[in-house]
Order: sequence, then structure tokens, then C-alpha cells
Amino acid sequence: MDNQHNEEELTPQQSLKLISKILDKVQDDQLRKIAKKRANFKLQLAGSIVTNGFLVGLWYFTTGPHSYFWPAWPMLGWGIGIIFSYFDAYLSSSIFSEEKEFEKLKRKMREEEARK
Repeated sequence: MDNQHNEEELTPQQSLKLISKILDKVQDDQLRKIAKKRANFKLQLAGSIVTNGFLVGLWYFTTGPHSYFWPAWPMLGWGIGIIFSYFDAYLSSSIFSEEKEFEKLKRKMREEEARK
């Protein structure tokens, strides 16, 4: 009951400040999530380069450059994973945007209501 009383006493300016703080928090959380994905991608890329470099060195010093280049297979598989990680970290927010999908659904709903 005390919370209801405090909410009623907020001025419009105080309400706007409170809403602004909440929106900033939501935006900060979204940016933090994107930053984490990008940092993880960079770590995965560095790990891939080091590991694949090791495999190429192992191939070169054990069987030589005139033998079958078997490191291509793990490099190919890891490369596909890196590509998906890149899309997730850098492009998913624009391609698979939750907000864009929400807007599409709202538009579709309005169009259906206009037809009725």
C-alpha cells in the first residue's frame, strides 16, 4: 500500500526520469550481451588460429609439404563454426532482430484489422 502511495506522488518529470533509467538499464543489458558475444568470438578466432597453426606445423614437420594436407579438414570444420560465431556476434542483431520481427507482426496485425 505504501508503494502505491509513493507512485501516486511522482511528478511527470520524476516519472520520465524513472522510465529513462529503466530504458537505459535495458539498453545497457543488451549492449553487454552483444559485447560478450563479440569478445567470445575473438577468443574463439584466436584459439582457432593457434590450434590450426599447430596442426599445420605438425603436418609439415611429420610428413612434409609433399604429403596429403590433412589439416584442411579440421580447418574447414572450425572455419564453418567461426563463420556462424561471426554472424551471431556481429550480424545477428540486424538480421535476426527481435524488434524488427515485432514490428513486422504489428504491421501484419494492423493490415488484418484494416481488412475487417
